[in-house]
Amino acid sequence: MARLNLPALDPQSVAEIRGSTYPEPFRSRVGDRSKRRLGDACGLTRFGVNLVTLGPGGQSALRHWHTLEDEFVYVLEGEVVLVTEAGEQVLRAGDCAGYPAGKRDAHHFLNRGAVAARYVEVGSRIDGDNAFYPDDDLMWVTDENGTFAAHKDGARY
Repeated sequence: MARLNLPALDPQSVAEIRGSTYPEPFRSRVGDRSKRRLGDACGLTRFGVNLVTLGPGGQSALRHWHTLEDEFVYVLEGEVVLVTEAGEQVLRAGDCAGYPAGKRDAHHFLNRGAVAARYVEVGSRIDGDNAFYPDDDLMWVTDENGTFAAHKDGARY
């Protein structure tokens, strides 16, 4: 079979990124999560597209909401528990969820099953976007040296 050339690509040819950029004690909570940054590999700059594998016991992120970024998720395999302000619901292959920018409905996925789940996540890339984590003492701060993780009182991790 011929090898694909951009703009097409085989998702398995994109490097797998494991873990999280969260500081501890949050990083370890994500558990077994890997992403393939498909949008970056295709040269996209206005929105991101990731192929995510969430292992048993893993979580997609800390529960959060974005000020400017729209997010969309489509489940390909397995099942995940979507946790929002309204509670929990199970999403299975073929289900999807969308999170409008600015809607203060913090969300994330948990994999409580015994097998890995896979989904595609899509998000807009808007300068000045900020994420809020209502359950955790975390925020991101940007200064002249870049962006860093901080406690909600502004102190660096």
